[in-house]
Amino acid sequence: MSRTLLLEIGTEEMPARFVAGACEQLKEKVEKWLNHNRISYGEVKSFETPRRFAVMIKDVNEQQEDINEELRGPAKKIAMDENGEWTKAALGFARGKGLTPNDLYVKEVGGAEYVFARRHQAGQPTAELLPQLAEIITGLSFPKNMRWGAYDLRFVRPIRWIVAMFGSDVIPMVIAGIRSSNETQGHRFLGQAVKLEKPEDYASALAEQYVLADPEERKQRILSQIKALESEKGWNVPIDEGLLDEVIHLVEYPTVLSGSFEKEFLEIPQEVLVTSMREHQRYFPVQNDKGELLPHFVTVRNGDERALETVARGNEKVLRARLSDARFFYQEDQKLKIEDAVVRLESVVFHEELGTIGDKIRRIQEASDEIATKVELSAVEKEKLARAAAISKFDLVTQMVYEFPELQGIMGERYARLAGEDAIVARAIFEHYLPRFAGDSLPTTNEGAVLSIADKLDTIVGCFAIGIVPTGSQDPYALRRQAAGIVQILLDKELHISLEELFDIALSILDGKSLLKRDKEEIKQDLREFFALRLKNLLQEQHVRYDVIDAVLSADSTRVTDVVERAEALMAQVDEEEFKGIVESFNRVNNLAQKAETKEVNPDLFETREERELWTAFQTIKHEAEALLDARKFDKVLSRIGELKAVIDAFFDHVMVMVEDEKIKTNRLALLASIATFVFAFADFSKIVFA
Repeated sequence: MSRTLLLEIGTEEMPARFVAGACEQLKEKVEKWLNHNRISYGEVKSFETPRRFAVMIKDVNEQQEDINEELRGPAKKIAMDENGEWTKAALGFARGKGLTPNDLYVKEVGGAEYVFARRHQAGQPTAELLPQLAEIITGLSFPKNMRWGAYDLRFVRPIRWIVAMFGSDVIPMVIAGIRSSNETQGHRFLGQAVKLEKPEDYASALAEQYVLADPEERKQRILSQIKALESEKGWNVPIDEGLLDEVIHLVEYPTVLSGSFEKEFLEIPQEVLVTSMREHQRYFPVQNDKGELLPHFVTVRNGDERALETVARGNEKVLRARLSDARFFYQEDQKLKIEDAVVRLESVVFHEELGTIGDKIRRIQEASDEIATKVELSAVEKEKLARAAAISKFDLVTQMVYEFPELQGIMGERYARLAGEDAIVARAIFEHYLPRFAGDSLPTTNEGAVLSIADKLDTIVGCFAIGIVPTGSQDPYALRRQAAGIVQILLDKELHISLEELFDIALSILDGKSLLKRDKEEIKQDLREFFALRLKNLLQEQHVRYDVIDAVLSADSTRVTDVVERAEALMAQVDEEEFKGIVESFNRVNNLAQKAETKEVNPDLFETREERELWTAFQTIKHEAEALLDARKFDKVLSRIGELKAVIDAFFDHVMVMVEDEKIKTNRLALLASIATFVFAFADFSKIVFA
């Protein structure tokens, strides 16, 4: 026999960004509890709105599964004395398992005798266990908690009701003074409280009270209404998925409506209009079929269609005030000269231990100049880069960016163009913030790419230098994202500068300004490990095998483009039948090479044809492989060094390495060490695993 389980926690309105996570956490914990308690169940469905999160689980068995198990205890020789009586070891085993001596017996396993016992534990009725779910509710965690009244419980928002049902029965529990029941609450203004006869009525009963508890249903309702509005008005309403997800979790009964604003506001940059509508009002912008912004907006109310015109007018009034502010900021910002804005940055603190934004700009200028030289930018590119670096942060003191921080760089480019700056310089100001998030676009100009690397590098190395190193989920300065951005830019632009060179540039600049609070080598080692993880993540996203990732990163993790291309070359061959033999030969060389005390090879000490042939083949292949490496043909390098297998195998078949003659032995080990050093610089082949 089975029943449906329903658990709903009703609260004051939660922040939209907390709702889905709270619901998912409840779902996972209840499922885990059921599994732990041996209670079988069927389909699991979750529900969430700003005022509730719930889980409904069908076909929950009314009884725990029984336990029938055979337990093995100590060996017979220590469990039974010479008189055939159970010893303390056996009796302790029985007692520890909740059994009696009469439950014990001896059984042979693998030629030895052990004490065993069978244990049967009847399952309890599920209804008797379900009140334990209260501990799951009180154990939920949230990004931010609050307390209310005289209760010690910390929760996302005050709990106002709890629905806990097993079939038609209420599961008894009391949390923060709230007693569980079968009564849920409808829409705060349009609905009423409703008592549920059974859990299966949950969604339909709430829908009658103007609550769509399923977020997917709310999403489809919003999208279908927007589509109808587009068809009716001839509009195009671009859907920002992040905004849509937020709106879904702001309303319980969504109804789409539209409004308008004065055409003169279209003189404001489109990015500003869209940001103002999205960030302050949660509005969707409206475009024509050419992608041009129209003086209209679309929003979603938490309610039905009554008095929509009044609601629209209220929204228009609020938006008009917002856009008036934005227009004022835009006009005032254009009166500010770029050079004056840069001077203001001298009083804006970047970090108390790393100085002002002005100090940061000077470090960025130095770093970008050195990086530009190493990646061989042209003189013209370096000149534009220098100008972009000098004014890269000027828009941070504009009123528009103060009001909308997410417009940094965007307004910098626009204001720079309006001030007559070179188009590439202006573009680099925007691009030096890229990528801003996972999946974001990358800089298209060389100037923007180098400036972006220099800026992110200064932040990362500066933080590491003063002891700010991300741990666990803590990363307040988004250093992981910025490191990933550097890796992506190096790869996208195929910039052949190593991470080690970048570290040295940044550390040297910081050291010259006495900003290093830790040992330089310790900082560098932390940076190597930090960026190696970013490279590992990148390769995993490209579906590179874990052992291949370990192999290439163990060899060299400082040249991003090389790491990726070496991994690609290995992935192309790792499943080939003959490749396993090549790796085995390389590993055999490397194992003996560890005993070498020198890599100086004296060909005059060769005694056999096989060692002479191995040395000759290695010299030839090494010379050719080095040329291929310079040409960045990593697949051909791998194929070429693979040709060493035959002469390596012949060497081991006919030559004894560890002979008594010390000179001969040392020379042969040096030969193997020379080969291993070169081959394993491509990848640590010992990391590769074959089935």
